[in-house]
Amino acid sequence: MTIITIDFEASCLPRHGRSFPIEVGIAGDGMARSWLIRPHDRWFGWDWTVEAEALHGLSRARIEAEGLPVETVLAELGVATAGRRVIADSLIDQYWLDTLAEAAGTVSPCRIEHVATLFDEQGADEARIAAAVDHADNSGAMRHRAAGDALWLAALVDHLTGRVQPRPVLLAAQ
Repeated sequence: MTIITIDFEASCLPRHGRSFPIEVGIAGDGMARSWLIRPHDRWFGWDWTVEAEALHGLSRARIEAEGLPVETVLAELGVATAGRRVIADSLIDQYWLDTLAEAAGTVSPCRIEHVATLFDEQGADEARIAAAVDHADNSGAMRHRAAGDALWLAALVDHLTGRVQPRPVLLAAQ
C-alpha cells in the first residue's frame, strides 16, 4: 500500500489554547501538495499565537485572504489520500484533521498513523532510525510549512523502508 505522509500547521499548539488547522500538506509517491485553510466561522474566537506564526510564517490575514474553504480542502485531501496509508510524525495531526472534518460537517477521510508504528513494523533500531532522520535532514525539505514537513517525513519513510522515490513534484502550493 502506498504511504502518504501528512503534516498540519496550526494557529497554535493546544497547550496554548484552542487551535485550528491553517495549512495541510501531504507527500509521497513522487508528489507533494499543500493547501492553506481559511478559518471556519466555527473557529471564531479560537486562539492564535505569535509563536506559531513566527514558526510557520503564515499570518492570519494571509490565510483568511488566500485559504480555501474547509469543505474544499477536506474533499481534495480525501481524494489524495484515498486507498493510501497516511503517516504523520505527531499524534496531534489527527486532532487537526478531525477539527477540519468537523467544521466541514463530515467525518475525517482517513485515519492517521504515527510513524512509530512503521518503525515497529520495520524492526528499526535506534541506529536505523537515526540514519533515516539524517537522510531526511539532508533531503533539502523546507521545514515548518506543511508540504515541507510532509516531504521531510516522506524522505525518512522512504529511507527506512528502502523505497527509492523520484524527486517529488509539488502539485499545488499556496
